[in-house]
Amino acid sequence: MDRVGFIGLGNMGAAIAANIQKAGFAISVYDVRADLAQPLLANGARSANSPFEVTQASDVIFTSLPGPAEVEQVVRGADGILKATIPGKVYIDLSTNSPLLIRSLAEDFTAKGAHMLDAPVSGGKAGAISGNLAVMVGGDRQVFERIEPLLKAFGDKVFYAGAIGSGTVCKLVHNVIAQNFRQIVAEGLTLGVKAGVSAEILWEAVRRGAVGRARFIHETLVTTILRGKFEPASFSLGLAKKDLDLALELAHDLKVPLPLTELVHDNFVAGMERGWMEKDSNIVFLFQEEAAGVEVRAPSIDAGKAKAFITTHLQE
Repeated sequence: MDRVGFIGLGNMGAAIAANIQKAGFAISVYDVRADLAQPLLANGARSANSPFEVTQASDVIFTSLPGPAEVEQVVRGADGILKATIPGKVYIDLSTNSPLLIRSLAEDFTAKGAHMLDAPVSGGKAGAISGNLAVMVGGDRQVFERIEPLLKAFGDKVFYAGAIGSGTVCKLVHNVIAQNFRQIVAEGLTLGVKAGVSAEILWEAVRRGAVGRARFIHETLVTTILRGKFEPASFSLGLAKKDLDLALELAHDLKVPLPLTELVHDNFVAGMERGWMEKDSNIVFLFQEEAAGVEVRAPSIDAGKAKAFITTHLQE
């Protein structure tokens, strides 16, 4: 069984590492905030003092980090993963990253006779804890197939996306659609409330129609927007903006126009300027409410029932 190394123990990383540990893998862990490793160490994980030490002790190394700058530092830094990489090791980045950086890093690992996969995840903190994550994997297919059982220790929807960088492209496309969908919902609901229909009735109309098959309607909308509650963040505005930064960078390189994404990104920038970086990314809904002169709230809707509806009715 592969020895596993895990670097980055934030909201997502700590939960993913815990599920790898529960699956029986020996695991070494590191985070710049040493206290985040304590629950894993209490259950038998090995402590490392740097990415270099994690790599020395591991056959497969994961990173789960905020973005490209942090990934590049951890990989290429003076005490980084590459310094301890030898032929046969496998490095997997779970972060939402830049395809250009992913492909550049992969060349470094190939030059050392090692392998790299990009495997960004989707499902949020709750999915990371429960093991209900989509894992979008790019890289050599044979390497993917060899370590797939390890990926299934923390993801229930693991799939191969193609050559290196393909997983990251899939994640960016997923997040573009998710963030743009929020803007569409904002426009529709503010229109309905201002036209005289209550938010409760509009929610019923949407959830009972074809659009209601979307998880966003049944969980995220109910627990954040309709309650006006944006803390603690399920997915912070700062991280959401970073993902759209990367998607727009990719679109610019490929000369693909994304006008709605540009609009959503502008809202994210405005939210950051208001000091909302750590709040839930759904908080940008407030801009549409302000522009429309109306507030969309329905605190009486039972969030538990909304989540139960997902389990009972929504397909994968």
